[in-house]
Amino acid sequence: MKKSIRKFITSLMAVLITASSGLLSKDFSKVSFAEVTSNPVISQNCPAYSQTGMTSYANDEHYFSFWNSSGADYLAYDLSEVPTDQRKKVIVVWYNATGGFDSKVGNGGSNGIPSDYTIEVNSADGGAYPEDDWKVVETVKGNTLHSRQHVVDMDGYNWIRINITANDGNIGGNTSVNMDIHNVSDGISDSWIFYGDSITACGMMNCYGTGFAEFVNQIDDRYFPIQENGGIGGITSTHGAENIDRWLEMFKGKYVSVAYGTNDAWGNPSNTETYYKNTSYMVEKIIEAGKIPVIPKIPYATEQAVGDNVPAYNAMVEKIYENYPEVIKGPDFEKLFRENPDLLSADGVHPNDDGYATMRKLWAETMYEKVYQSENDVKSVDGDVNADGEFNVADLVMIQKWLLGNGTLTDWKAGDLNKDNVIDIFDLCMIRKMFVK
Repeated sequence: MKKSIRKFITSLMAVLITASSGLLSKDFSKVSFAEVTSNPVISQNCPAYSQTGMTSYANDEHYFSFWNSSGADYLAYDLSEVPTDQRKKVIVVWYNATGGFDSKVGNGGSNGIPSDYTIEVNSADGGAYPEDDWKVVETVKGNTLHSRQHVVDMDGYNWIRINITANDGNIGGNTSVNMDIHNVSDGISDSWIFYGDSITACGMMNCYGTGFAEFVNQIDDRYFPIQENGGIGGITSTHGAENIDRWLEMFKGKYVSVAYGTNDAWGNPSNTETYYKNTSYMVEKIIEAGKIPVIPKIPYATEQAVGDNVPAYNAMVEKIYENYPEVIKGPDFEKLFRENPDLLSADGVHPNDDGYATMRKLWAETMYEKVYQSENDVKSVDGDVNADGEFNVADLVMIQKWLLGNGTLTDWKAGDLNKDNVIDIFDLCMIRKMFVK
């Protein structure tokens, strides 16, 4: 072993040994290792309050119904009946039915989208809406997105609300949203966003037919994913690359789908390298953000201006798969629509209603196979806490940061080398021995 690596390990061990003993161990006896942790909805049909509108429409089982309110207003949920261990940390996610994800991009507009609001919590007992003592935990100004996620520490609190002061960029205005609260007390594992063009925008809304999350739940009722639709009509991979940094800053989840290419290919057979450059840039930014990229194949089209060019663009998708092994392969939509052209609408490019439903179902089936089942069946490599398939210095750095309270472990079980459901100094000594043998 090189002297420099030995010196690094020795220094690392010295830092960890002198750290507070409270930071040097953690009990994992109740943790599910190396698997997708369910982030279930805990707010469905809970007591809901506002000044106006049918609040029950915001959190019933139907995403085609919305809480509609006029003027400044709040939507508050009483979660006091939810067990406290299921709401220590939550994600608040609200959805609006505007077609384009971001009104700043393309030719989009907005309709009933909260633009200025706060997320607030309250420790009052449940049963009666508390007028006072709301604590602001996040403030948003100038929002242009039709859905957002917010991580909130709810330990000690029974109530949560979104308090809206402006909509569609105007003071007051109309609000139209669904809002869910998901339990993420054991980490954010089952949260998704789907960026793309009009095919994504029309197909991945959760309020039209059976949504992605509902299809996943039908396959395995342990899961009900948090799912945002990041589609915007008429845009290309260039628009995606130009905005991915800003969008990722606001996305709190784990899985990020990038599904551009139809508009890149439309009448443009020679744009494949630009498409590859843009897509690889987005993939790299997703990985840098600590999230997992997912790329599907570009759909086949009977419209020749698109369909004739799709194979060359999907060759770039294959190149992405080859050059970025971190990418999860999404559904093969070229194969789906080539074999089932009856699922396309009259324009030969966009799916019809049955086509969109089939896409959502295929998304759920493919991700269940490649993400939920694959991660649940994965075998840990001893010491490989960053889950990249090998044990090296990068794992030591991750363990150091985590034990000192500055990071997370991708695969916690891999760090528990003596299998006592605790990561402590004894595991670190074993790790050191693995390096110097």
